[in-house]
Amino acid sequence: MPNRMPVLFLGHGNPMYAITENRFRSAWQKISQRLPRPQAILCISAHWETVGTYVTTMANPRTIHDFFGFPPALFDVEYPAPGSPELAQQICNIVTRTDVKLDNQDWGFDHGAWSILSNMYPTADIPVLQLSLDHTQPPEWHYRIGKQLACLREEKVLIIASGNIVHYLSTANLRQKDGFEWAIHTNDFLTECVVNRDFGKLCNYEKCGANVHRAIPTPEHYLPLLYTVGCYEEEEPITVFHNEVVNGSIAMTSFQFG
Repeated sequence: MPNRMPVLFLGHGNPMYAITENRFRSAWQKISQRLPRPQAILCISAHWETVGTYVTTMANPRTIHDFFGFPPALFDVEYPAPGSPELAQQICNIVTRTDVKLDNQDWGFDHGAWSILSNMYPTADIPVLQLSLDHTQPPEWHYRIGKQLACLREEKVLIIASGNIVHYLSTANLRQKDGFEWAIHTNDFLTECVVNRDFGKLCNYEKCGANVHRAIPTPEHYLPLLYTVGCYEEEEPITVFHNEVVNGSIAMTSFQFG
């Protein structure tokens, strides 16, 4: 449908990508030029894990620097986009599989959100909300929440999920440009599942072999993908970009649905 907003899953990787010259940042800066301008943005980031599901409802969310050991310039980044209490309440009404709770003080924009958004929409004039990941729930549950959120696309809400489909930080090596063989294999397998619309395998990734187990030691960077495939509408195009593994075990692979 012409008025339906696309959905994005974006590999965010190293926080320094947000402020240094690199191909990922350049692509983020160009994405907004080919998308319809959204009325609001809902971001599902790997970096907000909770027990239960929460949505930010504050009018002016804070910028969270949820990392350490990086240069001061990264801590200086602020993303002063407004929130939308009205849309937050609407999301609570839309999602019936769980009781979505309103967060008016604890969270804001973590680096999984602002590292991308500060390059896509640098003027920070579009309302942005974040939805948390309930880490007590199984993968298919997150997929089903995505299906309930899909109706927001008809109201010009841009849904962006931010994570990495392969994310084994303990084995990552900044000196290594490409990926380990097992990480590349997993990236190729999961990308093929997305392109082939094999969402059942994506929801059951834990049963997909030793390489996948190794590449996804914890699920928080992977689960945002399930929200985006949940938002997918039948026969929509799926575009793959940044299809690569860097630093040994971090996949920057990204998808656009619609």
